[in-house]
Amino acid sequence: MNNLQDRPVTGILLRVLSGLLFTGMLVSIKAVSDAVPVGQSVFFRSLFALLPIMVFLVLRHEFPRGLATRRPLGHALRSGLGAAAMFASFAAVALLPVAEATLLAQLTPVFMAVGGILLLGERFSLYRAGAIVLALGGMAVLVLPGLSADGADGQVAGYALGALSALLTAGALLTVRRISRTETAASIAFYFILVSSLAGLATLPLGWAALSPTEFGLLVLSGLFGGAAHIAMTLALRYAEASRLAPFEYIALVWPVLADWVLFGIPVSSAFLLALPLMLSGVALAAMEGRRLKWPLRR
Repeated sequence: MNNLQDRPVTGILLRVLSGLLFTGMLVSIKAVSDAVPVGQSVFFRSLFALLPIMVFLVLRHEFPRGLATRRPLGHALRSGLGAAAMFASFAAVALLPVAEATLLAQLTPVFMAVGGILLLGERFSLYRAGAIVLALGGMAVLVLPGLSADGADGQVAGYALGALSALLTAGALLTVRRISRTETAASIAFYFILVSSLAGLATLPLGWAALSPTEFGLLVLSGLFGGAAHIAMTLALRYAEASRLAPFEYIALVWPVLADWVLFGIPVSSAFLLALPLMLSGVALAAMEGRRLKWPLRR
């Protein structure tokens, strides 16, 4: 038996841990968002994410051998899309509760299902149609109540940036699907972080904030949390099938709800609670698309 069958509990625990670490990253970014420009946050998050990832690669004996590449243009496209997604995500979390920004990130598998049809020539199925309908319904339930509220402009901009981040992330992951046939996971992670760091550094002429010790510490934590979350997710997918991990997306959303309530004093909204089952059901259908289901009549 392979690792995927031998250690599903380990995979599930790592998926839950990755959700907690990802929430820690977003909380750190949101805590400094009023004082620190997005580009500066992207730079520090990417720079300090290198530390846990480099340690991980050394322990796996993949550094520097695993960084060799035969697809530099593929890495450039994947890393560029990923860096743009990070900018949009950090801008969204500055405008929205952490829970809502995290929920919008769950749209990524749905956008991947659409992208697979439009870009990769994959078949259109009832699973994909259902995923799209449920995801759009969830988006409508989440966004529409905020259109008439005070400060609606900033809230709607946050929703748009969150959806844009999910779309860009889907593009990045579709690119990963193409280049992973020849490229290692180590090289894909390393070059993404390198390009994101350079993209954040490029915003220095636009003006960066003078950091207090607390702000600097939070930015360092955002990088450490982000790098560790990437490692935990990578290992989770090694030890358990993606379809088995899908139900634990609900647990991953518990952490941002608690963070909003305990750290920022933001109660969970009724719109979020109504949108949650719709959007995650769409995600589940998108995940099921990749599985070969054995119907009784298909023998």
